[in-house]
Amino acid sequence: MTEQEFYNLRFPIGEFAKPETITSNHIKEWINHIVELPIAIVDITDNLSEEELNYKYRPEGWTIKQVVHHCADSHMNSIIRFKLALTEHRPTIRPYFEDRFAKLPDYNEPIDTAISILKGVHHKLGVLLRSLEGEDLKRTFIHPEHNKVFTIEETIGVYAWHSNHHLAHIKQALKYQGKFN
Repeated sequence: MTEQEFYNLRFPIGEFAKPETITSNHIKEWINHIVELPIAIVDITDNLSEEELNYKYRPEGWTIKQVVHHCADSHMNSIIRFKLALTEHRPTIRPYFEDRFAKLPDYNEPIDTAISILKGVHHKLGVLLRSLEGEDLKRTFIHPEHNKVFTIEETIGVYAWHSNHHLAHIKQALKYQGKFN
């Protein structure tokens, strides 16, 4: 497998590209993508067998089951990051080791609990993010892992991309039907 082929499997929709100017249309579209993720995951995974839930989207990648559990964990972190940025002055958020989380026992459990978390968190995210305007969107937090300051508006885009990125991984795993297991 070439480097480009591996990259395409890792980033099936490409990497997040922040627009030069983030518009209200970007924000609305991104929030819609975030809110719609749980429904999209349910639509894709609802009738999958245990074998299919263990398909990987690339060599040495996560299984569909791990991807769903990861989205729940990641997006629980996201709502906390948004709330910290809204309630504190430029807080430093806490990163975590996603790859280590994916090896914990709960990632082997059925995905129904992760989907329940996603439904609740994404509903709350939708309510919170749709209420933001003006200066709220410009509030920031520091991500120490990237040594970078992120605005809330940019982070909305990142989590919309993250939602679509992992949705594409699930579709990709089903396309390759266990080829990478």
